[in-house]
Amino acid sequence: MANWKKLSGEKNWEGLLKPLNSNLGNHIKLYGERVQVIYDSVNSEDKTRPAYAMEDLFSEAAIETGTFGKLYTVTDYIFANSDVASWIDWMVKDQSAWFGYVAVATDEGKKVLGRRDILICWRGTRSPAEWFKNAQFDQVSASEIFGNSHDPQVHKGFLSIYTSPSTEPSSSNLSARDQVMNAVKNLVNKPEYREEEISITVAGHSLGAALATLNATDIVTNQYNKRTGSKEACVVTAFVFASPKVGNEGFRKVFNALSNLHLLRIENRLDIVTDLPPSSISYKKVGMKLRIKSHKSALLNFTDGFQLHDIIPQSHSLKEYLQGVTARQSQLGKLQSKL
Repeated sequence: MANWKKLSGEKNWEGLLKPLNSNLGNHIKLYGERVQVIYDSVNSEDKTRPAYAMEDLFSEAAIETGTFGKLYTVTDYIFANSDVASWIDWMVKDQSAWFGYVAVATDEGKKVLGRRDILICWRGTRSPAEWFKNAQFDQVSASEIFGNSHDPQVHKGFLSIYTSPSTEPSSSNLSARDQVMNAVKNLVNKPEYREEEISITVAGHSLGAALATLNATDIVTNQYNKRTGSKEACVVTAFVFASPKVGNEGFRKVFNALSNLHLLRIENRLDIVTDLPPSSISYKKVGMKLRIKSHKSALLNFTDGFQLHDIIPQSHSLKEYLQGVTARQSQLGKLQSKL
């Protein structure tokens, strides 16, 4: 993939979004499918844990095979803790659960992708404790992570999930943040990759998109995208699906000031989550936007049994988002056929 830097936002996807470039559409779906794997691989008996061992995740999960089938191998699972307030503990319990994984491109994947990519994927909300954290939308200082410049303030619940120590034994009681950063540091400095071109891609959906935004910004702010002793930084790209807003204007200024950081927000026209929390309480969006319209046909055919209260939740699902990206690609094909 010779043009991977362009597809990863080297020029902030200039000329690729309107209309949606077909190669970029495939790129976006590739990472969306890697996030969907998490939803498809939750243990049916214990929903806080993965159903498969790391080495079996991609082979056991329902994921495309062929060209995009063996691109990555999983190196680490990410566990995060939803630490709820004591006053509600009688109804909603604290919970550590599987939130995602870190993977690295295989030798075969490197040939297809054009570089050795480190991939970090985060899922969205599943448990009552996580819903409770979503509702903690008051802002708190994130200066310990992002520095004091601009006074960055972020969503209290999102930051808590990202930084609270996990009680999952295999996580060694580290926070999700520390688990990911340790994994990234090990991969970036792996001796056999030292002479290779490396990139870091972070992807997430819904709550996971918010965590991906924090994570990608954190990696670049604290220079985890640099090999130890090197001044050269690798590019970090985030593809976030159905993302709520994460922080204030100060956080946006921190984000905009960072080199080698690119973020593409994929937003469904009917998905109200992408406008939450409201801007009236000082929340701002970051990165570039790709807008899709996945439920257009349903809106035009209410007589087929579709109701608005059905359409809006569906519009937030990751599978619906991936279908919407495919639809945007089809629109480009139809336009080109008329020329």
